[in-house]
Amino acid sequence: MKVLLAEYTAARDPALAPEGRAMLDVLTKSFAACGYEVILPGPGDFYEELVRLAPTCDMGLVIAPDTLLSRFSLPIEQHCHTLGCGSMNVAVCANKRSTEKILRAHGVPVPPPAPAGGKHIVKPVTGCDAQGVRLTEDAPGNGEFSQAYIEGELYSVSLLVNRVVGEACLYFSGNPPVVLAINRQDVAANDDGTFTYLGGETPMHPAREQEIIETAKKAATVLGCQGYCGIDVIVADKVYVLDVNPRITTSIVGIAACMDEEIAQLIVSTSEGIAPEEVHFHGKVRFDRFGKVTPV
Repeated sequence: MKVLLAEYTAARDPALAPEGRAMLDVLTKSFAACGYEVILPGPGDFYEELVRLAPTCDMGLVIAPDTLLSRFSLPIEQHCHTLGCGSMNVAVCANKRSTEKILRAHGVPVPPPAPAGGKHIVKPVTGCDAQGVRLTEDAPGNGEFSQAYIEGELYSVSLLVNRVVGEACLYFSGNPPVVLAINRQDVAANDDGTFTYLGGETPMHPAREQEIIETAKKAATVLGCQGYCGIDVIVADKVYVLDVNPRITTSIVGIAACMDEEIAQLIVSTSEGIAPEEVHFHGKVRFDRFGKVTPV
């Protein structure tokens, strides 16, 4: 079977290219190991490449910045079996202000509004990889919003969310999301107040593991995520959801390096609503944003 793996940044966004290449490399090797023929887009217009290649493939998966992912997901949904999140849900998650509003309305803890005066977090309404996020006393600019700054431990939760919408008559199973791993996030605070994502460590078992897991599952379920997704949280007096990534995240580099199962087969099974109830790990690793993995 042919699978289209379409990663946008590796050849088109220098700032995010290292992470894009690392994710694509892991997925390409895993799908090949599972016996799939991997098809990659050519150097032309990315959207046109998806339109050209999707009808020739049995399934497809797009990895791209959240602001672009919804549009790029459409040709996959229209022409072959999609392994990722639905385009409508991706569009909702891409708007961080809308995501915050929806999660708060459903009782999922999110950072409170920024207080009057003092330092707070300003972030783009749309964005990824901590780009544009900063600790500042300034008011948000156009296309930005603010939140209270919370001191705590940063984690991401990598989930496999069984098919819940789209092709429901074929693949809806009612099975709950499956936790791949909790990942410690390594984020550097720069002198100018900005932040840089450096990588992390996985799998982790924090003291409040079950609370972290349940919060992440509820966030993904409320937003209708499907397939592989990553929920960024900060653990303080509560477990607050900082971001919802309806796509492959860099943590997959570390997870795939020490997980017994093949990540490709898990992604395919999840798209059919039959992800396994649990996965198994041998050891723990640190990983960076360039794809380097080091056993712990």
